[in-house]
Amino acid sequence: MAQQPSPRRERAARAAELREQQQRRDRRQRRLVVGVTAGVVVALAVAVTVVITLTRDDRAAEQAALAAPVDGVRTFEDLARDHVAGEVDYAQTPPVGGEHDAVWQDCGVYDRPLVDEHAVHALEHGAVWITYDPSLPAEQVDELVAAAEPYDYTLVSPYEGLPSPVVLSAWGVQLAVDDAADERVAPFLSQYVQGEQTPEPGAPCTGGTSATAS
Repeated sequence: MAQQPSPRRERAARAAELREQQQRRDRRQRRLVVGVTAGVVVALAVAVTVVITLTRDDRAAEQAALAAPVDGVRTFEDLARDHVAGEVDYAQTPPVGGEHDAVWQDCGVYDRPLVDEHAVHALEHGAVWITYDPSLPAEQVDELVAAAEPYDYTLVSPYEGLPSPVVLSAWGVQLAVDDAADERVAPFLSQYVQGEQTPEPGAPCTGGTSATAS
């Protein structure tokens, strides 16, 4: 007659079987966790790569747009650079160069018209002068100020008698636009603030005068 297993052995065998089942479940869970984690890491890596690539492409496109020739820019050559006292009869409105006062205009934002002769001296040092019709809506003036803010060498001021609501001037170059949101404003600033046309690049745009015409 066959010997029946003792209850103790049965319990031990049952416990061993349960442990083996638990270990198999643990191994499956670990593999699942590892697989999911690896998938997440790969997905994140792909997403980061896509974001970096798009960011680089966006920056490259932005830089290309800023460096592209600006349509509508007028150029003026053979501009005198002598220092003179008193008023100068300039050929452009506002002036883009020529004889000017020995004191330059401090770069910044002004709510009153500037003295042409001081502003022209700032242009000689590489400033871009953003002038706007005094009737320009306040929100457009704010937009011009925001466009100039990243640059140290800019002047922003109202100007009577402009040929266009907004005119941007640097030494020897000028752009007239109808609206502060014109897409050419940013590339003009990028190219002509301390641009190649500057007669005295690096000369100061502070320490001159902050006086206005009125």
